[in-house]
Amino acid sequence: QVQLVESGGGLVQPGGSLRLSCAASGSIFSIIAMSWYRRAPGKQRELVATITSGGSTNYADSVKGRFTISRDNAKNTVYLQMNSLKPEDTAVYYCNTLAKYDYYNSRTYWGQGTQVTVSS
Repeated sequence: QVQLVESGGGLVQPGGSLRLSCAASGSIFSIIAMSWYRRAPGKQRELVATITSGGSTNYADSVKGRFTISRDNAKNTVYLQMNSLKPEDTAVYYCNTLAKYDYYNSRTYWGQGTQVTVSS
């Protein structure tokens, strides 16, 4: 009953910017953390950035200084501002949330992914 809706992917030139959005909806007791993952061609899925319900953030070394994860708790929405994009950022980006579905239990939920292509 939890659904993640992603938007903002597309084609951008190197050095450009994109802003991804992911809104969680459905039967959510509370959100523990929201994250962005990506899977580039020929590579394993990689954790890009995470933000907790308290606002703590973590980034992959490859995106530090270029990407910013933020949230709007009232809207159960997470954003990924991507600046200074590089061709190696090309990937399918997946939204993920670690959420409680009742007081005691939690699980992860995944979005369907959105394509980000960085190319001239």
